[in-house]
Amino acid sequence: MESLITAAARALEAGDPLGALNRVALRNDAPSLALRGIAMAQLGDLAKAKTLLRSAARAFGPREAVARARCVVAEAEIALVSRDLNWPANTLAAARATLERHGDLANAAHAGHIEARRLLLLGRLDEAERTLAVLGTASLPPASQVARELVVAGIAIRRLRTKDARTALERAYRAAQQAGIPALAAEVESTNRVLDTPAARLITRGHERPLRLEEVEELATSQALLVDTFHHSVRRRGTVVALGRRPVLFALARILAQAWPADVSREALITGAFQARHVDESHRARLRVEIGRLRTKLKPLADVSATRQGFALTPRRTRDVLVLARPVEEKHAAVLAFLSDGEPWSSSALALALGTSARTVQRSLEELARSHKVQCFGHGRARRWMTPPVPGFPTGLLLPGPLLKT
Repeated sequence: MESLITAAARALEAGDPLGALNRVALRNDAPSLALRGIAMAQLGDLAKAKTLLRSAARAFGPREAVARARCVVAEAEIALVSRDLNWPANTLAAARATLERHGDLANAAHAGHIEARRLLLLGRLDEAERTLAVLGTASLPPASQVARELVVAGIAIRRLRTKDARTALERAYRAAQQAGIPALAAEVESTNRVLDTPAARLITRGHERPLRLEEVEELATSQALLVDTFHHSVRRRGTVVALGRRPVLFALARILAQAWPADVSREALITGAFQARHVDESHRARLRVEIGRLRTKLKPLADVSATRQGFALTPRRTRDVLVLARPVEEKHAAVLAFLSDGEPWSSSALALALGTSARTVQRSLEELARSHKVQCFGHGRARRWMTPPVPGFPTGLLLPGPLLKT
């Protein structure tokens, strides 16, 4: 019978969950429960997979700490794929320590990669890098090499280091070919497409065009005056004026920059920056005050000059003014950006990733659902949100080889 367990583990490692189930589907011993759980996860039934893995962890005896730890790591990866970012990280850390203590370094490294991917989703890039640095790269199996390089590429993408990202993805692709697991190759290809997908819009002199990440990265060395809607700042090379806490001033700066070199009427500035439906003298007085504050903020970079119709932006030491805008701009663009990865997200996980309250995220999701831009499945805590259509299979890492070794 142990030969069936070994054969099922090898089938899972090769990306053949149905072959694994054919060997252990009727067995209820602890190893079979664990393998069935991993197979169900690969087939997309994450709820059943989680139940089976927890049953396996309970069925393993007190002397089988390594086997229980492997079940914990597998459950942690299911939580990652289903975007359950509230899953207890200390439980994964304890399992990782157990695996390291017993010499199961491949699975310990895989646990570290799962934690690094979670940190990446939460935007904690420094912590993700430190986690990878502790793990090292020695003697990793191909599937674990793919996981590591995907995290390296993700960090590089977030930091606009596209050359580093492409290099990491090339290494990930080679490792995925060695692993021979189609899901891993698909994951690498999906991440690679991010680099070739328009990530922003460049607006200048009344015209706009899409930008890829490489082009966005090049703007960091541009001599032009740049109004950055991603970071709500105005900058030119090393000089940055942050306006994230001054939304009215940033709105004024953007409107003026988009119209440059032309001026903008006072009515257009008031309706655009103050969201006013009717313009009266109080709005005009407020505009004068806010323009004065904007002049003070932008003094190192530009001047705001009064014209007969309104105001115009005059950059210093440059002849170009650019606006870097998001590819999609609407009220709930940030929520849509996270859902665009095709994975099912809970509202609590989105709140963690966005750094806002769960209720705020829930209201955004409800509005998006009414306009048919997102849809949900499940109830209560099991409810998940996605951009339509809802796929039948998760597109995450899906429990690659290291978890299957016994």
